[in-house]
Amino acid sequence: MPAAAARRPRQPGGEARCALSSANDHPLLNAELRLAGRLDGRFFDLLAALALTGSLQKAARTAGYSYKGAWLVLDAAGALTHAPLVDTATGGHGGGGTRLTQEGQALLAAWRGLQLRLDRFLTDQEAWLNDQPGLAALLKRMSMKTSARNQFFGQIADVHEGPATTTVRLALAGGQQVTASLTTQAAQDLGVKTGQEALALVKSSEVVLVTDFGGYKLSARNQLAGTVSRVSPGAVSTLVGVTLPGGTVVTASVTHDAADALGLAVGQPATAVFKAYAVMLAVRG
Repeated sequence: MPAAAARRPRQPGGEARCALSSANDHPLLNAELRLAGRLDGRFFDLLAALALTGSLQKAARTAGYSYKGAWLVLDAAGALTHAPLVDTATGGHGGGGTRLTQEGQALLAAWRGLQLRLDRFLTDQEAWLNDQPGLAALLKRMSMKTSARNQFFGQIADVHEGPATTTVRLALAGGQQVTASLTTQAAQDLGVKTGQEALALVKSSEVVLVTDFGGYKLSARNQLAGTVSRVSPGAVSTLVGVTLPGGTVVTASVTHDAADALGLAVGQPATAVFKAYAVMLAVRG
């Protein structure tokens, strides 16, 4: 079961995604339950809705299937169980509709029981994680989702507060430092202070690669020297990874022409350059 950031689970009859929340409401664990490798939470949402409504059309809409798609998945499940899971009646004294067979009801009940067992299991594992401070902190850092390719974790080494702008230096594990420039009001709102753990977020498009300074010096605060470890041409641009001493990787998005002009190749020395104002700082609230 993968450990990852997770969203809150829904609570209908057959939701498969079980997430555990830590004290500060940032889930650490997520597990998806599947039976026979195919029957997932969405399928059991369909069964639960059928049990409530007696209408396949309504149940399909509730679970996000088309009417035809719902029939197909029920037929496939019936082939797995070797027994029909639903019974369809047309017209008659009691009216038409689609209802769960005894096998369908038993399967839905078993799923709900497994969900409860999984919840208890994840609760126990969450408690164990919280007793491992280093591991829990690592997983919590993974819980933030952002489009910024570069996420540098470190400890705030220095805070220089000015009337309008505050400069924050973040010390990385490999010995490098990343400098962020933010408004003083933003720094006060974040409550930044020396010794605090923080993330520096930088878009790959903000990173300029330099392979030869040609005797010039740049005004950009952040100049991280490393080795090109990845060159991945894409449809629009080329992604280049520069690995710093200590293992941190800086990703830059450059045009194909620029990549060709620099002659970028794995193993080549390069410096990732970005301005302090391009750095977004994140701290745990």
